[in-house]
Amino acid sequence: MKNIKGIIFCSIFALAAYFTCKCGFCQSINLNSLTLAIIAGMIIGNVFNKFIPAEFREGITFSAKRLLRLAIILYGFRITFQQIFAVGLQGFWADVIMLATTYLLGYYLGTRVFKLDKDLCMLTAIGSSVCGAAAVLGTDSMLKADSHKVSLAVSTVVLFGTISMFLYPFLAGLGIVPESSFGIYIGSTIHEVAQVVAAGSAVSPQVCDTSVIVKLTRVMMLVPYLFLLGLYLSKKSHTKRTKVPMPWFAILFVVMCGFNSLNLLPAAVKSGIIEFDVFLLTVAMFALGVETNFEKIKGLGLKPILLAGIMFIWLVVFGACTARFIV
Repeated sequence: MKNIKGIIFCSIFALAAYFTCKCGFCQSINLNSLTLAIIAGMIIGNVFNKFIPAEFREGITFSAKRLLRLAIILYGFRITFQQIFAVGLQGFWADVIMLATTYLLGYYLGTRVFKLDKDLCMLTAIGSSVCGAAAVLGTDSMLKADSHKVSLAVSTVVLFGTISMFLYPFLAGLGIVPESSFGIYIGSTIHEVAQVVAAGSAVSPQVCDTSVIVKLTRVMMLVPYLFLLGLYLSKKSHTKRTKVPMPWFAILFVVMCGFNSLNLLPAAVKSGIIEFDVFLLTVAMFALGVETNFEKIKGLGLKPILLAGIMFIWLVVFGACTARFIV
């Protein structure tokens, strides 16, 4: 396999992070393996990047994308439909409110205030409002934007999503949003699924479960968005509508939740699957850290970063208000 060397490389560091976080000190400061893995990945990817063999690159990218999808699918073994129904319409409406307001704010400010390219504004806005890089790439599969615009949008998602991973556990301690609603807050506002898992697990297992349910509901909203975008583009170009890509990992996550709801597996087997899933998530987070290039982020220019930063502030502030007062 051409990916195997990169996967082994990521797995070695993920194992180190996984077992390091079992120690008493890490547990006392609530440092989980996902957070430690992305920190280690960013250090290695930026300080020691030139020492990483070229043949590792494909496996690192595979770990950051494909293994992450598998990990999210297996996350369904932690959640049941009974828990999903317990979250109820609150999580759904929080997703709808935050998605719509963030996207409209980003597109309006980008095109009217910052005078940025429409494709770049659309990519950046959808990355912040739905599900990060996956939403950017899904939208680009229909827009066919220039590659540098896609890179800009993905880089802002990585930058502010990573900040979110460390900010939200700190905010949890301030009590601005009650813990009963904090999972909804995280799931409806943080960019990437893996970042949601990292931030939620740093607060509590219950908050993590709720945040993932809310986040995956938000991911599924990419499907109707892409459908509407396809209709818009086909009407604009008078050509056949572009095929809409499906976020299959989100759909399979729901399937796993349904299977888990039947309670057919022994507790020991389920526990083993969950531990394996934690390891896969740790591998993916390390790979994401390695692929976070600070030089590329520096070279983005000010306007796209400002736009993404404003949307980030909106997600943090208005998201807190939504979780606390509206839903």
